[in-house]
Amino acid sequence: MASLTRRNLLAAGAAALTVRRLAALPLADIKLGVTSDEISDDVPVAARFLREHGLKWAEVRNIWGKYNTEQPIEKVKEARGIFDEHGIQVSIEGTGFFKIGLPGEGAEGQRALDRQWALLDRSLERARVFGTDKLRIFTFMLNKGEQPSERSYARIYELTREAARRAKGFRLAIETIGGGHVWTAEQAAALLKNVKEDNVGLTWDPNNAAQMEGSEPPFPNGYRRLEPARIFHVHLRDYKHEGGKVVWAAVGDGEFDNVGQIRALLKDGYKGTFTLETHWRDPKSKGQPDNAMRSTEISLREMLKVVERV
Repeated sequence: MASLTRRNLLAAGAAALTVRRLAALPLADIKLGVTSDEISDDVPVAARFLREHGLKWAEVRNIWGKYNTEQPIEKVKEARGIFDEHGIQVSIEGTGFFKIGLPGEGAEGQRALDRQWALLDRSLERARVFGTDKLRIFTFMLNKGEQPSERSYARIYELTREAARRAKGFRLAIETIGGGHVWTAEQAAALLKNVKEDNVGLTWDPNNAAQMEGSEPPFPNGYRRLEPARIFHVHLRDYKHEGGKVVWAAVGDGEFDNVGQIRALLKDGYKGTFTLETHWRDPKSKGQPDNAMRSTEISLREMLKVVERV
């Protein structure tokens, strides 16, 4: 009982320090949040954490053990109510739209696409409930051994334009994701050049972009390829090279220049939302039920130090 009390006191002290840091930031209005299920997929737990740490934004992906798009709409309304009670706004709805291999052009491929259009419809319905006009989406994953081709990209551009038409009134923020057809800044810039619809932009995740072997640094090199006005949302974390590959790291323990990236975005007029999506897990609490929360808290403390330097 004594150790538990001490742990709670330490946690409360850390949370209070975080709130004081946020209040003192020269950029006190920066729209910084956390992916809620990287705290806990139990919505009240995630909302309480955000409030206790002085944050007002959440990116919502999984709630109560399922993707939000797979939960009944009543559960989504319940989640919205809990966020409202805690003063939390949903910055972007996380969806798995187009996070599949590019379907073929036959009947089976059409059935796969029909399932994706139904997923988009559910996503739009839930975004309305959450009170956001932004959806995090993808642009198809590479199958094992598959190499991107001009033909596949042409089809992806066509399908993305169709998605934009169906999602009129909402913004589709394509995440740069490892193993996807749009993985790096170069690929993202090519997509945006070919898909002119103004409700299509990016969830710019420079750390994901760093995962591609042999690719250019995502910042500053990759970022310079992008049109800042078409960045709708930004994921923040840290990474390092270990054993010849990229692994996630606690913010501040890795190689990514978060200070430089945030400064560049703000200089370029970015006024959108940021999400800490740490992915890294603290080995000291490995196997414990609150491992995700503890890991996020560690990275959040360091991210706030980053923001102080911006």
